[in-house]
Amino acid sequence: MGEVVRIKTDDGVTLVAESTGSGPAILFLHEFAGDARDWAPLLPELSREFRCITYNARGYPPSEVPESVAAYSQDRAVTDAVAVLDAFDVGRGHLVGHSMGSYTALHLAMRRPDRVASVLATGCGWGSDPNARAETIALCGEIARMFREAPPAVAARNYAAAPMRRAFRARNPKGFADFVARLAQHSAIGSANTMLGVQARRPILSDMAPDLARMTTPLLVVVGDDDEPCFEGSLLLRRTAPNSALMVVPRCGHQIALEEPDLFTRAVRGFVRDVEAGRWTTPR
Repeated sequence: MGEVVRIKTDDGVTLVAESTGSGPAILFLHEFAGDARDWAPLLPELSREFRCITYNARGYPPSEVPESVAAYSQDRAVTDAVAVLDAFDVGRGHLVGHSMGSYTALHLAMRRPDRVASVLATGCGWGSDPNARAETIALCGEIARMFREAPPAVAARNYAAAPMRRAFRARNPKGFADFVARLAQHSAIGSANTMLGVQARRPILSDMAPDLARMTTPLLVVVGDDDEPCFEGSLLLRRTAPNSALMVVPRCGHQIALEEPDLFTRAVRGFVRDVEAGRWTTPR
């Protein structure tokens, strides 16, 4: 077990974070359906070379669960990530994000490039079809209602049944069952408020394009070839961010870190090593 820290944000919300290992710092940012435990398969290897920092976002116990939707937003997710970096005295860290966490990593890199050495964004793009914005917002409302009203096990099972997770379920039934069980342990209020405050209201990738085009932070975009909702968004990131590259993982869905932990560990290690050594260049 590493160093566990309880962090008080500037709006009074407590976040629980843990640091393991030493070396260049990597901050891991989890997805909506996940939490800090999703990164566990990567840490034994990566913590030998890097300082690995994980935390549960607000709304995800043991971090605090504000009861008001107003306490949740993309802006707040960014300032929370900065608070975690500050708590561990990390001036400039590498960010590894998954889905919701990838959006936070990108926004942090665009707004505070002085704090971000690199971004690895995986499974990024859900809800970013500009032609389906109204449908996405309505779906977010339905999902939030499901998490508030349905029994936790039912809500978790229904949410995890999305096609983007079918590869995980087929290839690793036990790992998938463990993932669903962890999801069922989440706070109903936290899940609903995160869906309404963050997922439904955040800018979509095409709206972020002008800022992404100016972002020079090294960016590695990773997507599974069976992660259909995130495929176009991943291509947009590669085409727009000038210092980016794209890695497509075959026979893989939305949960790359859990579906292919060894492959993903190698990708993170190689990317951060290249950035640290000044070897990360992408021809444009």
